Amino acid sequence: MSTPQNVVITGSTQGIGFALARELHARGHNVVVTGRDAGRIEAALASLAEQPGGEVRGYAVDVTDADAVDELWQKAVTELGSIDIWINNAGVAHTTTSIADTPPGAVRAMVTTNMMGTIHGCQSAVRGMREQGHGRIFNMLGGGSDGKIRPNMGVYGATKRGLDHFTRALAKELAGTDVTVGQVRPGILITEGWLREAASAPEQVSGQRRILNILTDHVDDVAPVLVERILASTKNGDAIAWLTTARITRRFLTPGYADRHDVLERYGL
Repeated sequence: MSTPQNVVITGSTQGIGFALARELHARGHNVVVTGRDAGRIEAALASLAEQPGGEVRGYAVDVTDADAVDELWQKAVTELGSIDIWINNAGVAHTTTSIADTPPGAVRAMVTTNMMGTIHGCQSAVRGMREQGHGRIFNMLGGGSDGKIRPNMGVYGATKRGLDHFTRALAKELAGTDVTVGQVRPGILITEGWLREAASAPEQVSGQRRILNILTDHVDDVAPVLVERILASTKNGDAIAWLTTARITRRFLTPGYADRHDVLERYGL
């Protein structure tokens, strides 16, 4: 096994964040799990402790608070000695209403968590990694980061498109240093959050069932591939993507793929 890495993942009590934490832990790496809810952090740590692996830590943190993110860095370094990889995954998605009908609170949550939370994470990690002399940062992107317009994803997509620009800009600033930043595009994953959104708009899921079965994947099926690529990544400005154009094309051209790959049926949808 490779040398154990010390990894911080924001927003990692469930969904893709937890799946990455579990995969890293299982491979013997030391993981810091974070979230806003202390109860969920305890549950995540208990779940990770059920299998052998690296060390695990957990801290409650609101990534929209820059001071709290700085404190997270200090706690993690105090516990583990250094941070090799920092993954900005914390995010909020409200994707069942038009821009005009999205409540102000939902808009605020997406902008502050997705945008400001990631920026705060990068600022804390860059400062700390410069001081320790090394480190890799990864920002989790999503629908809209490629510039494509999708129904009911106007605000969410805008935050992710903004993060694409931000990540590329930060990569230029870090060029020639021992700190790198990259982006991860996980595709459309079935997670707890996705299921909540689907439950609030069943007619949308029903109307798009075939295409969803072609484009979606279960988070546990994708996490091992993403972890492998994150651990192998050394290039500043690296872009790690699961649902590539080539993969999408193969799925659409494969006869019967949507029927055999019925991800939604696993959840009674």
